[in-house]
Amino acid sequence: MKIIACIKQVPDSEAKVKAEGGQVSWGDAPLVINPFDEYAVEGALQQKEASGGTVTALCIGPESAKEALKHALAMGADEAILVSDPALNDLDTVGAAKVLAAAIKKIGADMVIFGRQTLDNGAGLTPAQTARVLGWPMLGLAGQIKVDGGSVQVERVLEEGRQSMKANLPAVLSVVQSIGEPRYPSFMGIRKASKATIPVWSLGDVGATAPAPIVTRAELMNPPAQEAITEMITGETPAEIAEKLADKILAEKVL
Repeated sequence: MKIIACIKQVPDSEAKVKAEGGQVSWGDAPLVINPFDEYAVEGALQQKEASGGTVTALCIGPESAKEALKHALAMGADEAILVSDPALNDLDTVGAAKVLAAAIKKIGADMVIFGRQTLDNGAGLTPAQTARVLGWPMLGLAGQIKVDGGSVQVERVLEEGRQSMKANLPAVLSVVQSIGEPRYPSFMGIRKASKATIPVWSLGDVGATAPAPIVTRAELMNPPAQEAITEMITGETPAEIAEKLADKILAEKVL
């Protein structure tokens, strides 16, 4: 079985994100594999171990995104592919789905696994949009995956409880943390990943054109700064303190 784990490179969760010149900036914070996508790689590796086959990590991004792909290789993925093109700088989720679908068709797959969302924009729309472009069934929020012949059954983790769903392969899945804690890259895996040659495909290589963004950012600004002034109210007795506090509340027109 050929499995593709779609990942993304995002700023570290400790990054202090702000607006600078109308653009998002995270300063000197490192770029890492999207934490939710580690679960996608883990889910893909579990299915490889259960049913055999290969796992390919697929990413859209700049040259630096190779580091995120190397993390997936160190976890145990068999190969990694980066789709990078200057025309993809303003990609929205619809555009990402179209490019990913083109790359998936070129690679060939029985199952495509995403994390539930990305840490940077958190839309969580790309898995379903990719499935729609491919014309494949979509099973989201999967906490367990079981392949049986030409079909896949998942247990979806919902706020209301659990839901069992089944679909024919090929299919697109998104997984949640219940899939299992992502395995830590082994020393040998890290060494292998450091030496790996990751092919870089352009839009022309996947037979796609630059999709015009449907959703664009009209304006980006930092939230207004808030200043808080603390005043300590003291008194000889609790009654005196309470009276001063009541007078202060009335004077400030809080009530």
